[in-house]
Parts: sequence; C-alpha cells; structure tokens
Amino acid sequence: MFLALVVTPELREFLARAKGGAVRLIKVRIQDEQLVLGAYREPEKSWDQDYDHFLLPLLDDQEPCYILYRLDSQNAQGYEWIFISWSPDQSPVKQKMLYAATRATVKKEFGGGHVKYEMFGTAEEDVCLIGYQCHVSSCSGPAPLTLAEQELQRIKITEGRVKQVKTEISVENKHQTLQGLAFPLQETAKRALQQLAQKRINYIQLRLDVEKETIELVHSNPTETRDLPRRVPKDTPRYHFFLYKHSHEGDYLESVVFIYSMPGYSCSIKERMLYSSCKSRLLEEAEKDYHLEIAKKLEIDDGDELTAEFLYEEVHPKQHAHKQAFAKPRGPAGKRGHKRLIKGPGETKQDS
Repeated sequence: MFLALVVTPELREFLARAKGGAVRLIKVRIQDEQLVLGAYREPEKSWDQDYDHFLLPLLDDQEPCYILYRLDSQNAQGYEWIFISWSPDQSPVKQKMLYAATRATVKKEFGGGHVKYEMFGTAEEDVCLIGYQCHVSSCSGPAPLTLAEQELQRIKITEGRVKQVKTEISVENKHQTLQGLAFPLQETAKRALQQLAQKRINYIQLRLDVEKETIELVHSNPTETRDLPRRVPKDTPRYHFFLYKHSHEGDYLESVVFIYSMPGYSCSIKERMLYSSCKSRLLEEAEKDYHLEIAKKLEIDDGDELTAEFLYEEVHPKQHAHKQAFAKPRGPAGKRGHKRLIKGPGETKQDS
C-alpha cells in the first residue's frame, strides 16, 4: 500500500523559512490526512538550554507527532537539525502505523541534508536532553539495528496485536508499504467462522472496529450467488466469506471464496491501510485455526462484479487445451561439415 499524505502550503512555506535560523523548534502533526504545523518556538538561549524547556511541554502522551529541533552548529547546507519521531505507548496503533509510514515524507520535505540526527521516542526519557546525549554517544559505536528497525521493533513490542510490520521507505519516491497488522476477532465473528467451517451457514460479512481495534461480525444472513452484489457496501470496505455451491464437470462442489471489497478511493487512507494490513492475518487465522479451505481469494471495487459467471471462472479458470508438440532440438550448426556417403566394398568394384 502506498501512502503520500499532502503537505499543506502553510507548512511547506514555514519549513522553508525556518531553515534560515529564526526558529528553534517545529512540531508537525497529521490532521485530516494532511501534514500540518502543530507549533513552533523561536530561540531564546543556546540550543541545549532551550531543549527541555521547549520540547517536553509539546509532547502529548496520547498522540504521535514529529519534532524538528535546530542545533547551533552548521554544515554546508546551513543549520543542523534533530528529527524526532514521537510515538507514545498509549497512542492508538493505527496512528503509530500512519506516523511511521509518513516519516520519510516529512524528512524529504524538510531536506535530509539538514538533519544531523534522527531519534525515536515512546517516553520523555527517550527524547529529553539526556536521552539525546545518550543517543549521540550510541551513534559513535556500531549498532545492531538501524533507526528504522528500532522504530518498528518498539511498535511490535509495545503493541501485542502487531505481530509483523514491514516498512519499505524510499526517500526518493515517498513509497511506503505496511503489512501484517493483526486485529483480534470478536466472539461473534469466531462463532460464525466455526459455523461456516461446519457448513451450517454459507455467508459471513466482517468489518474492522477501528476504535476497539477488533474484527467484528456484521451479519451472516443466508446468501445465494445472485444476492452477493447487494451484500457489498458502496461506501465502506468489508471482508466476506461465501460458501459457493455449484457444479463443475458433473460434480457438485461447495467452495469457500474470500472476497475483500474496497470501494475505490471513496474510503479514507486510514481505512485502506488498516483493511489491507489486517487481511493476511485474518486469512491465516481462518485457514489454520478454523480449517477453512479457501478455494479463491478475490479483491473487488464494486459488488456488481460478483456475477455467477465471474465466480465460476475465478474458481475454475480455463486451462489451455492444446499443448505444444515436442520438438526435437536441432544439432549444433557449423561443426560437423558436409555429409559423406561411405560405399561398401561391393559398390566400389562395380564403379571401377
């Protein structure tokens, strides 16, 4: 999944002006799927005297943010800065994932050449002045993990539901991907999967409860193939499990089909990210814990795609009827010379 949040013109203009040295600290937040200016501070004393006085009051223990803090030292491009990714333990996991995925965008927008050190923190002691000094000391020796790996590892440790997070960061093209987020199933959803495995029901629709960070059952009403298009919402994502009853080459079959419906870009970035990230873990749990043999996994934009013909062709794709005949390989060219006719002794006497 690709994330590219919009940087507001006000923030872009402010970042450009701040590089001149008139600003000591910049706080950047994500609001309404945009990167916005949260707060700023102008220098009063030296960088180390301003540090805790300016930085610590701006850290919210419920919400992540980015902090750009200006040092008094300079390099060839101007003043050097510290780039801090603040992701407190108590903040929701979806916010942590979103901020982790957007960090490279903020750094590129500001200019990576101005950043001397990058820090990640979940508590004040990680990013206070003493924490910064410890970070600088650790950078002088070999570290077993990169900064990005430390960031992802802390997210996995502090959030038990996040079993695997994979982030691909490219400063050049702003592409980030996230996968492997695992929300637990509510009890009603678990019972529905058990009933589907026992073929007591033939349809399940699931949704993400973003606030509770769980997967809940929407309904498990009896559903025929012709009913499927009406089951797919037009404005929100859903997961569907359908017991597809049909005949194939004279045999009666009941095949479980998983359908992931995502109605285009009418959904928010957060929804698209969370549904896409939770999908693989949900399927793994359905197959391993509930022994569902999923014959086909589909992803659709619109329920109208789910026709009887479409399902049949997806579950039983057409095979190529004709196979290419075996062709004897040609011998090596240009190595054997001309063919010679060898005559027997009797033939030789007749010629003479």
